[in-house]
Amino acid sequence: MHGAPALPADYAQMPYVNPQAPKGGRLVLGLLGAFDSLNPLIVKGLAVQQIRGYVIESLMTRGNDEAFTLYGLLAQSVETDDARSYVTFRIDPRARFADEHPLRAEDVIFSWQLLRDKGRPNHRMYYAKVAKAEALDPLTVRFDFGGASDRELPLILGLMPVLPKHAVNPETFEETSLSPPLGSGPYRVSAVRAGASVTLTRNPNYWGRDLPINRGLWNFDEVRLDYYREANGQFEAFKRGLYDVRVENEPLRWHEGYDFPAVRHGEVIRDTIRTGLPQPSDYLVFNTRRAVFADIRVREALTLLFDFQWINRNYFYGLYARSAGYFAGSELSAYTRPADPRECELLRPYLSRLPAAIVDGSYRLPLSDGSGRDREALRQALALLAEAGYELDGTVLRQRSTGQPLGFEILVTTRDQERIALAFVRDLKRAGIQASVRSVDGVQFDQRRLAFDFDMIQNRWDQSLSPGNEQSFYWGSAAADHQGTRNYMGAKDEAIDAMIAALLQARERADFVSAVRALDRVLIAGFYAIPAYNVQEQWIARWNRIERPTADALTGYLPETWWHAPPPSQR
Repeated sequence: MHGAPALPADYAQMPYVNPQAPKGGRLVLGLLGAFDSLNPLIVKGLAVQQIRGYVIESLMTRGNDEAFTLYGLLAQSVETDDARSYVTFRIDPRARFADEHPLRAEDVIFSWQLLRDKGRPNHRMYYAKVAKAEALDPLTVRFDFGGASDRELPLILGLMPVLPKHAVNPETFEETSLSPPLGSGPYRVSAVRAGASVTLTRNPNYWGRDLPINRGLWNFDEVRLDYYREANGQFEAFKRGLYDVRVENEPLRWHEGYDFPAVRHGEVIRDTIRTGLPQPSDYLVFNTRRAVFADIRVREALTLLFDFQWINRNYFYGLYARSAGYFAGSELSAYTRPADPRECELLRPYLSRLPAAIVDGSYRLPLSDGSGRDREALRQALALLAEAGYELDGTVLRQRSTGQPLGFEILVTTRDQERIALAFVRDLKRAGIQASVRSVDGVQFDQRRLAFDFDMIQNRWDQSLSPGNEQSFYWGSAAADHQGTRNYMGAKDEAIDAMIAALLQARERADFVSAVRALDRVLIAGFYAIPAYNVQEQWIARWNRIERPTADALTGYLPETWWHAPPPSQR
C-alpha cells in the first residue's frame, strides 16, 4: 500500500514459516457457535469463515510481516500506474480449480460482477468503484477505475475471492447452502455435519503447493472444525483433548483455568504472543445524538469517573491495559507521542480546539487509586459537570436550568459487559448520576446498535496497520446519519473527515502514519468513547502434538503455519 515490499521478487519463503515443516496429520479446531452455510461471501446465514483461504483463493495474498503488502498467488504479476488509476493482473497459467478446470480471466471478471451485485456490503461498495473490467487475453484481466481517487483499490481487488464461472449459479448464489464449494485452494470440503463440524481435506493436486508464498504453509492432511454451542462445554472439550488448539479470550480462565493435569505434565503448552497490530480495544461508547451526551464536558467528566484500575484488578487479574486512542500499542497510536511536523501541518486548521496535552503527547487517562472511591477523580468530574450546567441537589445531579436529572441507560448483551456496566453505574452514583443497565439478547443488541437506538454501548473497532476506506465508515460525518454504519458515537467533525482524507491520499508510509496519528488525536480530543480496556497479547493453548514456528508474524498466530508433531521415533 505504501513504499516497497519487504521481500525481493525472488524470495524463497515467508520469514514466519518453517519451510521444513512436515506434512501430514490432522488439526482439530474448536469453534464457538454454529453454522448453516458454507458460503462466507454473502449476507445470509452463519458461514464457515475458514472456507476463505483454505478452499477459495484470491489473486494475491497478504505478507503477514508487513502492514499491507500483497504477494502473488493466483496472479503471477500485477501492474498499475503511479496514480493507481487501473490494475492489471496476469494469472499464473498453472492455476487450477480443484476439479482441474483451468482458472482464467473470465473467472476473475465473473467473480467481480457476482460479488459486486450479490456479495457482502463491503464487496458491493468496493467493487462498484470499478468503471470497466476486461479480459485482455485468456490469462490477463484489467480493471479501470474511471477517475475514482482510491489508492487502495488495486489491493482490494488483489484480495478478491475468485470463483469458478462454470460451477457457480448466480441465481442461487445469495442463498445459504451446505453444498461444498469449488475453489482453487489447498483444501476441499470432504465432510459436513450440519451445525456441528466441517472437515477440510488437503487436495493432493493443489496447483500452488510449490509456490514460494505457500512454502511451509498448509501442512495438515486434514483440518476439522468442530462447533460448540456453549463456552464452558467448549473449554471442557479442550481439556479432554477433543480439539488441538484454543485461542483464549477470557482473562479469568487464562489466569486460573489452566491448572489441569495436561498442563502440569507438559502435554498442553501455553503461548503468549505479542503482535505489532493495534491491540483489540473495548470502549463504552457515547451516542452523541442524544442530548445527554451532546456536551463534550459531560463526556470528559464521565471518562474521569470510570475506575479502570478497580475493574482490572477485581475482574481481570491485572491482565488488561488501557489506551486513550484507537490504535493502541502500534506505531499508528498517537497516545503518549508528541505530534510530529507532518501531523502539526495537517492539524493546523483545527489546533485552536485541540487540547495542547493531546497534541504534545502529555495527555494521560485518569489513574485512580483503585479503591472504587477515588475522591480526586470525583472532584474533577463534578467541576467539569458544573461548567456544563449541572449541580448536586442532595444526592442527585440536576441540570440547573431545567432541574432534569442527569441519567442514561447502558445497553449490554454479555456477562462481561454487564459486570463492567454495573461497576461504572456504582461510580456514577457517587456523582449523583442516575445510570441504569439493560441486558438484551445478541440479536436485539445488534438491531439497536445498527439503528443507533441506545444511550451507551460497549463496542470494539478492530484496526489493522493499514487503515483505509473503512475509517469513513467508522467515524466519517457522512456515516453518522446512516443506520448500519459503525459510526455508533455519531461523530460529525470536519477535522475527522480531513484526517481520513489525508490518510487515504498518502503515498509514503511516513506520511500515512502521521495522518493516522493525527486522526487518532482528533478522536481522542472528542471524548466520543470511554476506553474500557485493551488486550496486549494473544493467548494460545495447544496440545503438544501441534507445533508452530519459532518466529511469529507481525499479525500474530497463523494456524496455516502449524504442523503435526511427528512420532518420537521420527524426531
